[in-house]
Amino acid sequence: MLQHQAVFLDRDGVLNRERGAYTYHPGHFELLPGVCKSLHRLQAAGFKLIVITNQGGISKGVYTAEDVWHCHHYLMQACGIRLDDLFFAPMHPSVSRSLAFKPQSLMLERALALHRINPSRSWMVGDSTRDIEAARKVGLRTIFISGKKEAACESADYTAHSLAEATGIILQASTKDN
Repeated sequence: MLQHQAVFLDRDGVLNRERGAYTYHPGHFELLPGVCKSLHRLQAAGFKLIVITNQGGISKGVYTAEDVWHCHHYLMQACGIRLDDLFFAPMHPSVSRSLAFKPQSLMLERALALHRINPSRSWMVGDSTRDIEAARKVGLRTIFISGKKEAACESADYTAHSLAEATGIILQASTKDN
């Protein structure tokens, strides 16, 4: 039975500052303002928190999967929170094809099944159209974070300027749902 609700979070540009270069060392992992408070608010409201991120630098040989995990643990330690899971696609389209690399939805499909998540009660927060496309394929509600990477995404349910603003949207909508 699909009973849980979740917020799926893209990493770079949503949780940490998009540097324009690969972020694979905790020393370069700069949390965006309000991220920790937002994660705590979402978790307190009963949402599972799952990071869904493309990490194509692995297949390019720039960094390793272990580096991605180090950044994930740094995020949790810095925020004083335990995130429910991390899914990452180590492939890059210039190197190899993958059903996991967003805009494909395999990472989301795996997370939904593993954590018994009801997609109609869940959200994807991302800063690229590929995040929104992947979420649409599995029936998630979507919030696009406008910023450096892309200014707009017509197919998103909502647009916000930060995770803090997105959290307000999610919490307000979930009170209407219940």
